[in-house]
Formats: sequence, C-alpha cells, structure tokens
Amino acid sequence: MARLSVNVNKIATLRNSRGANLPDLLKVSKDIVRFGAQGITVHPRPDERHIKRQDVIDIAENIDVELNIEGYPTSDLMDLAALVRPQQVTLVPDPPHVLTSNAGWRVSEKMEFLQKVIAQLRLNQVRVSLFIDPFDYQNSDLSEVQNTGADAIELYTEVYAKLFHTQQRDEVLLLYKQVAEKAHALGLQVNAGHDLNLDNLNYFVSKIGCITEVSIGHALICDALYLGLEKTVQNYLKACLI
Repeated sequence: MARLSVNVNKIATLRNSRGANLPDLLKVSKDIVRFGAQGITVHPRPDERHIKRQDVIDIAENIDVELNIEGYPTSDLMDLAALVRPQQVTLVPDPPHVLTSNAGWRVSEKMEFLQKVIAQLRLNQVRVSLFIDPFDYQNSDLSEVQNTGADAIELYTEVYAKLFHTQQRDEVLLLYKQVAEKAHALGLQVNAGHDLNLDNLNYFVSKIGCITEVSIGHALICDALYLGLEKTVQNYLKACLI
C-alpha cells in the first residue's frame, strides 16, 4: 500500500482563527497517528497563518511516525529542519504569498540552488523530495531531478483530480504513470499529493503501482466533518491499498 501522511495545516488554520488552542493541533496529530496514519505533514509558511514553528517542534517530539515538512527552502525552514531533523522534507517552489502549492520545480532553472539546499539537508540524514508537475517532465528522462541529489519526487496531482470524472482521466493518468515509472527506475521514491480524495485516490495508486506515499490534508479534514476523524483516516488508508 501507499503510506498515508496527513497534512494538518487545516487543523492549525481552524485553531488560529480563534487565537487559542482549540482544536489542540498536537492532540489531533497524535490521534491521527493512533488511528493508523503512517505520517504527519506540515507546511509552515513565513506568516505562520496556520502551522507555527513551535507546532513543528512539538509534533516532531511527540509522534513516532514520519514527519514530513513541506515548504520553500528559506533560511528559517532550513534552520527548522536542522533542529527537528524530520524524516522527510518536501521542497516546493512557493512564493510566500500563495494560498496553496500549485506549481512544481523546473529543476533545470534552479539546479545549482537545489543542489546546494539538498546537500545541506542531507547532512542531517533528511530524505528530500522535490514537488514536480509531471507535465513539465513528460519528455524528460528525469536525470536532472536525480542530479539535484534528491531522494524522491512528489507528483503534483491537481490536473488528475480535476479530470477524474472526464474522458481524459486515463490519458492524463498514463502521463503520471510514465513519469512515476521513470523516477522509480532511477531509484527515486515516488510520492503524490494535491486534491487527492476518497473518490480518486485508490484509482490513482492502483493504476500507477509505485506510489510510496500520499500527502492529503484538505479533503481528508473536510470528510472528517461528516464521517469523524477516525473513520476518515481509516477510509483513506483503505483507499491507499493497491
């Protein structure tokens, strides 16, 4: 099965809306792990509009599954990763103001920068994943991604999700599969995330076959409003079965 890493940013957003500690982000994160999730994902942003620096520290000290920190490699994020030493850092090319990650790295344009950042992260035994849009790599052998020193890629899945209920679904999925298989053949771990949900997740992981991990937050938290958090996590775990 693909591992399920739950992004808890939405929980932090809800908490911050009232300025107190309800819901308790650390308790929710620990409960998500207790319900079976194999990882927790956080995406701290410079304005701390959801995840705060202390949240990352607290979660890192209190969970016994993978912690995945997403973000643009600012000096603050790099210092935080060096401090807590998460199992994985997923690098995204987000400018600070964006609402959500909606583009992947064009590695050839940022090669020297990424090589430097990744080398620094790996000094702390951190696995590094690069968020990429498969449409940028459909005619690539992905060797440039490998040359950054990255250990993994995360496929940006918004296009797949948008086209899931159309006749273009399988055509688009074939592109994702081809890119995933190229990465897998190079020894890169293949992760995926963005707009995956209970409707489209199992089809995606089953058809591609080499997805190691999915990171899901928004849809999972929305489902939990109706199903409850424990049942929702378990339903997503079932959807991760290949």
